Amino acid sequence: MAGATPTLLRRRLGEILRTMQMRAGLNLADAAELLGLYGAPTLSKIENGKQRPDLERFLSAYGIDDPAEIAETRKIAEIASTSRQQSLFAQYKDAIRPRFADFIELEQLAVGTDAYAALAVPGLLQTPEYAFAIIGGSNTWQTSREVRAFTSLRMKRQELLTSDQFTLRCVLDEACLRREVGGPAILRGQLEHLMSLSHQANIELQVIPFKAGTHSGVDGAYTLFRFEVGDPVVAVEPLTASLYVEKDDQVARYAAAWDRLRAQALDPESSRDFIARIAKETR
Repeated sequence: MAGATPTLLRRRLGEILRTMQMRAGLNLADAAELLGLYGAPTLSKIENGKQRPDLERFLSAYGIDDPAEIAETRKIAEIASTSRQQSLFAQYKDAIRPRFADFIELEQLAVGTDAYAALAVPGLLQTPEYAFAIIGGSNTWQTSREVRAFTSLRMKRQELLTSDQFTLRCVLDEACLRREVGGPAILRGQLEHLMSLSHQANIELQVIPFKAGTHSGVDGAYTLFRFEVGDPVVAVEPLTASLYVEKDDQVARYAAAWDRLRAQALDPESSRDFIARIAKETR
């Protein structure tokens, strides 16, 4: 099979195949021989997401006969095989840095995201002016051309919000609404944009005000990606690298924290009113 750059979803498929191998009571060498592969190193590449598998051969060799498990594994393999073949990567290859590529891939393949924003409005919700100001103010991009390209990519990503097959739930810390990114006029335009987006059926916005005090999001911003099949993935974005949380127990902790955060935040209608009040104060 042709080689492939390992991605989060291909690695996840590899982990599923490794679990099947262990359930079948096979070591790496015996499994490779059963599959007709060129030794254990080839199977290891597949299980680490570096090489695409012949899935039907794996399912047959490992004796997988549960229709539900077969269907889910096939679906995950289908999703993984489309990774990074999308036009977004081709169109913006110069703007998509390696540390951000997995994030965009997960976003494009997810059926929904749950995001907590601590310091700034998330990219999917930004106006062009706000995006240009915040991207230009970062240390990531060196030239105005790079800033324009990444701003354009951010606007292109927002096409997800026009699909009724994709849902976005976001909790915004009050700090996001008050930080004057680009100045008062740009912030006011951003706040008005949030109010408009909050009326979309596939978007839910909540605000957690300063007066709420400490809450379950104080450890920092994160995004939880949900997929048609398979478990969610959590992305945590520190300054120098994106971190991805995939282990069930760790993802469960983020999911529980998200539920608590939503419960602590204002409801969507009250949040819209809260944003409107801040917009009126922003001059």
